[in-house]
Amino acid sequence: MADTLQIAPYRPGWPQYFEQTAATILVALGELVDKAIIEHIGSTAVPGLPAKPIIDIMLGLPRLSDLEPYFSALSAIDFNHQPQMAAAMPGRHYFTQPAHPPRQVHLHAVALDSDFWRDKLLFRDALRADPQLSANYAELKQTLAERYGEDRAGYTEAKSGFINAALTAAKR
Repeated sequence: MADTLQIAPYRPGWPQYFEQTAATILVALGELVDKAIIEHIGSTAVPGLPAKPIIDIMLGLPRLSDLEPYFSALSAIDFNHQPQMAAAMPGRHYFTQPAHPPRQVHLHAVALDSDFWRDKLLFRDALRADPQLSANYAELKQTLAERYGEDRAGYTEAKSGFINAALTAAKR
């Protein structure tokens, strides 16, 4: 049985958990660390915003292919490459920690010049800057989690109109 979507109240420890996890990732990247930028994204990155209790981390690199020699180093710190998910999301490598639910971390590796990189940061920063936008998003997420239950793809798709409208407004 799949697990039901749960939106948890904001936890003040999420940023610290991100920092600790990011530091571990950066150590695993060895020499690649000089080319990498790591960011906390998603709802856990927005103070006060309820979220699925999974830390989303975005790793930006000049070229996505730069990461491939480091897959085993990421695996050694329990980051599991999910090639089937990456195939569904072209232009990124996707890792989970641990390998099976309940997951604690999603790691999205992308090129620094990608739309994914720009849009995830823009949306996060818009939510951080606008309490009303953040409150509206929190309400939408809770409603959709109740409506979609175990259907994570449906939940994600149902949020896309709100996210796209917020991105359009933020780009103005």
